[in-house]
Amino acid sequence: MPNGELKMSTTDFQLARKNMVEYQIRCCKVLDTGVLDLIESMPRENFVPAHVKSVAYMEGHVPLACNQEMLSPLQEANILQTLNLQGHERVLEIGTGTGFLTTMLAMQAGEVVSCEIHAPLAQQGKENINNHGANNAKVIEINAMDAEAIASHADLQASFDAIVLTAAVKTIPTHLEALLKEGGQIMAFIGSNPVLSLIHKRKVGAAWQQTGVFETLLQDMEGSTQSREFIF
Repeated sequence: MPNGELKMSTTDFQLARKNMVEYQIRCCKVLDTGVLDLIESMPRENFVPAHVKSVAYMEGHVPLACNQEMLSPLQEANILQTLNLQGHERVLEIGTGTGFLTTMLAMQAGEVVSCEIHAPLAQQGKENINNHGANNAKVIEINAMDAEAIASHADLQASFDAIVLTAAVKTIPTHLEALLKEGGQIMAFIGSNPVLSLIHKRKVGAAWQQTGVFETLLQDMEGSTQSREFIF
């Protein structure tokens, strides 16, 4: 039996989830109890393809359909901890994937609008989000790197309290920055592999406050006019 299809019980997954929180996340200075409790309660194995369920809790990136990959547990945890959502926010996510981070954002925010360029992932994300009761999250099949597409979509006209980009960009597109409310915040993976940082930006009047969270690796954003590079 291929390793990816190794049969695991509910108890096995619960133990894997607990170990992930203790040895991949908490030990790396993610200490917000709300974030840790949320991640430990979420069945990550339900958001990955069947043949890779046994590696759903590994430290790296789990492969998804359409040549995509899931954010690592540490990347997801840092995004949630840094945003520190209070339950009322309107959040825009760029890159739904299979909806795992989308669901957790929805559990901490008032509303989530998530953009996914790949139709199979958009459909899978919708199903996963609905199956886990996140009725305040909506998935849109759209190329969010296309300013005209964003400008013409009804769900993307009102501004957002927070924006999360789940793949790497060299710079944050100005049409996405323009969707942010005063005082709002953006989480984005900025740079080019292997020099890539998770960045937190907050809009303060005409200026931006920016903080680097940590250095990491991630695939480039689909749909960008920049050429895409892969690191193997």
